[in-house]
Amino acid sequence: MLPTETVRRASDYRRLIIENRQLRAGATPDDPWIARLVGASPAIVRLRQRLTLMADADADVLLFGETGTGKEVAARALHDLGKRRSGRFVAVNCGAIPETMIESELFGHEAGAFTGARERRIGKIEHASGGTLFLDEIESMPMAAQVRLLRALQERRIERLGSNREIAVDIRIVAATKADLAALAKAGGFREDLVYRLNVVTLRLPPLRDRREDIPLLFQHFLGLAAARVGRSAPPLGRDLLQRLSRQDWPGNVRELRNAAERSLLGMDEDFDDHETVAGPSSAELTLEEQIALAEAEVIGAALKRHGGRIGVTAAALGITRKTLYLKMRRYGLSGAAALPD
Repeated sequence: MLPTETVRRASDYRRLIIENRQLRAGATPDDPWIARLVGASPAIVRLRQRLTLMADADADVLLFGETGTGKEVAARALHDLGKRRSGRFVAVNCGAIPETMIESELFGHEAGAFTGARERRIGKIEHASGGTLFLDEIESMPMAAQVRLLRALQERRIERLGSNREIAVDIRIVAATKADLAALAKAGGFREDLVYRLNVVTLRLPPLRDRREDIPLLFQHFLGLAAARVGRSAPPLGRDLLQRLSRQDWPGNVRELRNAAERSLLGMDEDFDDHETVAGPSSAELTLEEQIALAEAEVIGAALKRHGGRIGVTAAALGITRKTLYLKMRRYGLSGAAALPD
């Protein structure tokens, strides 16, 4: 009979493996909305519900949220899962375009409209006709461009720079901001009439500190994505690490968490040491039986990676049957997602 301590450790390890499997299942659901906006907190559930209601509507939407909360992810979901999915999704970062260029970027220009305009250029608004125009950091848009944008939103018609011909456009505007546009308008930094025009529907994206229960699921999701990119299996996550992740404030929100998961997988983050990431005690605390199992798991994982996840080739290289390999992968919690059919 195995010693009580060995049984306890094996039981703890099995429980952690099961918990990680549940996290992976939750991070890769079948529902496309949940797959885009991962989480089960009340805040993210409400956001998904409102986005679902708005997906097939043509009303313009204003997304409000801190840096890194996923505003562009939400905008792309509105487009990709709505009735405009067959059209283009055109993204413009208003804060990244020089003030002298933004009107040409949005509205386009005719040849000769200004010095250097050698040929006609289709602007982003016209290019997005039939689809969705995403205006990120709209609080950074210069006042002159705001005047022209307001008219385009009201009339759904534009004029290229250097032209007198009006062009009808069929667009849906999704704008995103991290600033309070109403307060900015009162301070003279934004047009008040444009605030009212954009504010048909405003959706707030919650920061991670308001949805801490989603952090383990999101971390597992990003860890899995990073692992798939480099052709390896995501390691099991220990409860201590997940609890510590959930206690952090994450001022950079989902973007910061994603970066942390990628650094963790690559072993480049001092905050996430290997002994915290891998579920289970260190080898110095393991029995001989447990150390042998750990070594076997590492050998199998390395072989799977070396042979591109192909089960038949890996089994032959290890001198075992496919069935035995599958059983051992299941026993050690090695991800079957990375395994490719022969």
